[in-house]
Amino acid sequence: MHIPVMKDEILKMMEEMPSPPARILDTTFGRGGHTRAFLDGWPEAQVVALDQDQAALDHGQEHFKAELESGRLQLIHSNFVHLDKALPNQQFDVVFSDLGVSSPQLDDAERGFSFYHDGPLDMRMDQSQGLTAADIVNEWSANELADLFFQLGEVRRPQKVVARILEAREEKPFERTRELSILIERAEGWRKKGHHPATKYFLALRLKVNRELDVIEEALPVFMNALNHEGRLIVLTFHSLEDRIVKWGMKNRTELGRLVNKKVIPPTREEQLKNPRSRSAKLRVFERLKEEQ
Repeated sequence: MHIPVMKDEILKMMEEMPSPPARILDTTFGRGGHTRAFLDGWPEAQVVALDQDQAALDHGQEHFKAELESGRLQLIHSNFVHLDKALPNQQFDVVFSDLGVSSPQLDDAERGFSFYHDGPLDMRMDQSQGLTAADIVNEWSANELADLFFQLGEVRRPQKVVARILEAREEKPFERTRELSILIERAEGWRKKGHHPATKYFLALRLKVNRELDVIEEALPVFMNALNHEGRLIVLTFHSLEDRIVKWGMKNRTELGRLVNKKVIPPTREEQLKNPRSRSAKLRVFERLKEEQ
């Protein structure tokens, strides 16, 4: 079962609003865990949910039939950065964004996100898009790969792994996730203790394939502009690079509103133990108080 991360803290931020939210936008539907909490918590509210992954929407069509038929829920196939095109001139009391990869995407080897389970080296969240992780690994230069792993994966010294990648792809292009993760294990001399060394390399590839950091930076002002007066933007991040973008994106728009929580909110210790994928989560909330200058 999909467990929505930091559900209680998110609902508390919504309960504290001056008026109950009538229109809620979930920009990252996933398997609908947060959407379900919004529908149950505010029976009078309408929820609109976006996702760029068609598989997520297919799941939603099956598991939210009553809400879809009643009009309480609307599902839209779109990346949230295209909110203006998907929902032109629409305003919301709450805009929510969960920037983590959904568990089913991670667990499905065929999507290519996992370094433990073999699958195509893909990593596209929207499979109608072009660039794959295999394209990057097989075609980019040594300098481009090293910069990618250093900047987005925060790998301090990626040169050894990059050199091994270039050697290996001369023999045969990379097609499978385990081909790459085994190469990284050997290059890093991993002895099956601590974090898997492929974690940061796979993160860097995923971020690049899906333009995740660019998309977040572009989307934040769009989210803020879609808020009604006293509406709240609620964002969950899962690693330092995206959290930094959200933090400064909110701080730099104080002419439009205020940060509800001055300090980032982490998950409780209890939640971290129950749901290990919540451990790196951080919650930030922005409240719109003024019109665009």
